[in-house]
Amino acid sequence: MAGERLPDGHDKQRILRAIDQARACIPLRALLQFLRLSPSRFHAWRRRHIACALDDQSSCPRTAPHRLTPSEIRVIKDMVTAPEYRHVPTGTLAVLAQRLGTVWASGSTWYRLVRRFGWRRPRLRVHPTKPKTGLRTARPNEMWHIDTTVIRLLDGTRVYLHAVIDNFSRRILAWRVAERFAPGNSVAVLLDASRAATPSDTIPVVLADAGVENVNVQVDALISTGVLHRVLAFTELQFSNSMIEAWWRSLKHQWLFLHSLDSLTTVRRLVAFYVDAHNCVLPHSAFRGQTPDEMYFGTGDGVPADLRSGAAAARQARAEANRCAACATCPSLDTAA
Repeated sequence: MAGERLPDGHDKQRILRAIDQARACIPLRALLQFLRLSPSRFHAWRRRHIACALDDQSSCPRTAPHRLTPSEIRVIKDMVTAPEYRHVPTGTLAVLAQRLGTVWASGSTWYRLVRRFGWRRPRLRVHPTKPKTGLRTARPNEMWHIDTTVIRLLDGTRVYLHAVIDNFSRRILAWRVAERFAPGNSVAVLLDASRAATPSDTIPVVLADAGVENVNVQVDALISTGVLHRVLAFTELQFSNSMIEAWWRSLKHQWLFLHSLDSLTTVRRLVAFYVDAHNCVLPHSAFRGQTPDEMYFGTGDGVPADLRSGAAAARQARAEANRCAACATCPSLDTAA
């Protein structure tokens, strides 16, 4: 009930003593009904009131006789952390322990114990080796990445998405959705990127895969004009074209695949929204809160400092709000001091 004071530790002890004295004459169920105390709460009070002398138990095992024993928990730990069982999933390991006659416990119990005690499975991955940091440039328009991905529509037809991303800022410079897989699309998207790029003293290097969409007569003719240099991944360079491939995964799994892709127009509309959000709105994790547009145009130098000062002010305001919060049972700060 609102405004009713909850019993503290001393009140609970007095209630438990009164119930123990009255149980000699009145049934326990009738006493609990008279006190409007549920049986589960009564037994929970008794468990907290009666301290257990066993050091390896969080509460008295006699009050919970179906709980796992310390020896069973040790067996579970040994099997979870044993190298000979590192290939066995935890849920399967619970059933295997039953087959071996060691511990009969459900898989959820095994998972709960693993989380509770922080046991680590001996699964240090050694192959393949950890990927190295890819190519990183020091300024915009030093290196671009171009690639093409295929998007399947609901009717089974395909559309082809071409894009160019700047290595330094991760900004999408140009993109194009086409109905056909034509070499001219790569030329068109590169020309769009050149027109949208800021003036630069150096000629951009375009990193591309050695596919037919990037190595053809039309693209070769564009490269021969000297406006761009082309480098082929894994052919002329040992690095892959992973930067734009990572953006493909984000575009598809975080946005496109959340919609019904029924037409080329729908794909264009969705891609246009995501490119604008990626460039102008969403802070990139590699830039301490700056967006790709801010990195590309150099307009976000003060963002990291603003975020740090904002975080400090938020922590101070949070602490002041928590210090001012109080309820009827909280001692006042004046009396506590």
